[in-house]
Amino acid sequence: MMIFLDTAEADVIAARADTGLVDGVTTNPSLIAKAGADIKERIADICGLIPGPVSAEVVATEASAMIAEGQTLAALADNVVVKLPLTMEGLKACRALTDNGIATNVTLCFSINQALLAAKAGATFVSPFIGRLDDRGEDGLGLIEDIRHIYDEHGFATRILAASIRSVEHVEGSAMAGADACTIPPNIFDALVQHELTDKGLEAFLKDWADAGKGAI
Repeated sequence: MMIFLDTAEADVIAARADTGLVDGVTTNPSLIAKAGADIKERIADICGLIPGPVSAEVVATEASAMIAEGQTLAALADNVVVKLPLTMEGLKACRALTDNGIATNVTLCFSINQALLAAKAGATFVSPFIGRLDDRGEDGLGLIEDIRHIYDEHGFATRILAASIRSVEHVEGSAMAGADACTIPPNIFDALVQHELTDKGLEAFLKDWADAGKGAI
């Protein structure tokens, strides 16, 4: 499963890019606004840090304007993925951009039917928001499993990008449910490596080595 960072903070991305574990980045208008950045400049900067897919979202609501904005964003770098809302206008724009060789990420997916339409529109990625579904008492990870089944059954190439991640358990569940990618906040990315038994084991190994009077290898 690919791991994306969900942030528009260039310094945060740069600090984690050298791990070799970050496959891509997702942004949205809220994250760009929070960063206080110019969208074109920030997307170009991020694309220079991460060679994988970088999702940049349109702000228009009508298909023709979405297409124009999508073309502008896609021209910023070869690895830009144009992010579109899962509305009928967004799906129209997705079809047009896909037909012109531009990668797309259809976002704000909350149902099987929406995921089906995104795949039929040729989306490169579809982003089910599992955390927001869980907030309503619904089964976000169950939606990932259902979409995986439908895509496999019908041979759709659209990749499932689990979004609205609230915890490390969401990441684990997304992987087990068959998501192709998972976009996560930086703090959750950092937490993926943590386990108390790892810390205790390492502490014991180092103590034993030091007690034996050993130095650097």
